[in-house]
Amino acid sequence: MFQMKTVFKACVAGAAGLLLLAGCATDTTPAIQAASAIDVPTEDTSPSYLIGPYDELEVFVWRADELSTDVTVRPDGRISTPLVKDMMAAGKTPSELSQDIEQALAAYVKDPEVTVIVGQFSSTFDQQIRVIGEAQQPRAIPYQTGMTVLDVMLEVGGLTEFASGNRAKLIRGRGDNQQTYRVRLNDLMRRGDVSANVPVRPGDVILIPETLF
Repeated sequence: MFQMKTVFKACVAGAAGLLLLAGCATDTTPAIQAASAIDVPTEDTSPSYLIGPYDELEVFVWRADELSTDVTVRPDGRISTPLVKDMMAAGKTPSELSQDIEQALAAYVKDPEVTVIVGQFSSTFDQQIRVIGEAQQPRAIPYQTGMTVLDVMLEVGGLTEFASGNRAKLIRGRGDNQQTYRVRLNDLMRRGDVSANVPVRPGDVILIPETLF
């Protein structure tokens, strides 16, 4: 009888030890998952689109149709519009260029009001968002101020039926500064989970893998 009690106690102690180990393993798993499942950081401000060579611009001067025009940014980054010759446009935001044209026109027009709209984008890679993998139309699209992952996915037609959307990655930066984040495209596009929508930045790459089964 004494021997059976001893064996029983040993079994209970062993089982308690296994439960304790299991409990420890359970406690550490979420921490490992949280460390590896990094979401894209949300940002309060988004960079503005910078005009580049070959971009097509619509320059509208209020109450002065004869000064309004469509113009293509030359390879040297400059544009010419009525009364404004060889103005640098590349590297400026549309609002900055609008202000510069207003200042130039002030010598000819009283209180000019100018609006610049980028009608056709031909930006460099640093001003594009590139989508590769299982998108309906994988391609590069020009960045626009305030753009989010949802905007990008709508531009490329959404996910294919073979896409593993929740395994998608957003790659940001280059070289030593490159960082990779997880984006939950299945949750966003197929379940309508808006919490999975995050801002993008110029130069981001979105990689959408194929499902494993």
